[in-house]
Amino acid sequence: MSNLRKNQLLFILYFALSTIITWGFVAVCPLYISKEQMLLSTAIAGGKWALQIVLALLFLYDKTWVFLKNIGTVCLIGSCILLPYALFAQSGITNSPTFFLGSLIASVLVMIVAYYQAVQSSGVNMKWLYFWLLCLAVAITLQLTVVFHVL
Repeated sequence: MSNLRKNQLLFILYFALSTIITWGFVAVCPLYISKEQMLLSTAIAGGKWALQIVLALLFLYDKTWVFLKNIGTVCLIGSCILLPYALFAQSGITNSPTFFLGSLIASVLVMIVAYYQAVQSSGVNMKWLYFWLLCLAVAITLQLTVVFHVL
């Protein structure tokens, strides 16, 4: 199997697994009060990734699939950090808002470092990291204002 095909398959696998894990996280969280709120939250979270994917397909040319595989890894890592909360909440051990928030913060911090590494190892411009950080800030703001009405 060529590196191109391998990167394409891993990109699809990583983002698919991440989507499943993230939906499971949202589905067991007691802070969501409706399916609409859950869908909006996951759409916002997925939107920042979808934007990165579309832009990479349009502008990265020969580095596209390495970059997409690498950021797929970042996305999957971030989702896996949410697994303990989802498993504990589902099993009835705990579903505290503090555990929920802590899981999200840990996920975001690890993804920031991992995204930096993904950009470096892909050989793309650091502007990709800065743009993703901007998307992340917008997504967090939307989650806090539109989804949870905190701000």
